[in-house]
Amino acid sequence: MSPSPLHGRDRVRDWMSTKVLSANLRDGLRQTWDRMAEAEVRHLPVIDDQEQLVGVISDRDLRRLSSLDLGGQADAFRLDNTLKVEQVMSSPPAHVSPDTPLEEALAIIGAHRYGALPVVDDNLCVVGILSAWDLLRAFRACLG
Repeated sequence: MSPSPLHGRDRVRDWMSTKVLSANLRDGLRQTWDRMAEAEVRHLPVIDDQEQLVGVISDRDLRRLSSLDLGGQADAFRLDNTLKVEQVMSSPPAHVSPDTPLEEALAIIGAHRYGALPVVDDNLCVVGILSAWDLLRAFRACLG
């Protein structure tokens, strides 16, 4: 019987997605929403002008803005480019390196209920993303 990929052998690099769409701090929220919808992704690493990871924005962050309680009244909020990514992103972002053991990444995602973790190099530049779907692929490999 061969060892399971989730028993310390595999690293994040073995399962992460390397085609990563990212957002800039100053991107508008409508622009970001449209890019996420077009690419069919739910999480974007947020980078600064030096291309270093500074946050994460998710479709959930954008959907919760669909209504705001203003002065006791719930008013519809129009998702436009007036608000910027830096105003709603999660920061500081949790992240892992390509050499992080897959089990450690799974523990982080599970403990915090994240949908994805950015994967960064030593300079905090995004080199990939590890999503719950990527972990499901790894689990499937364990089964068969």
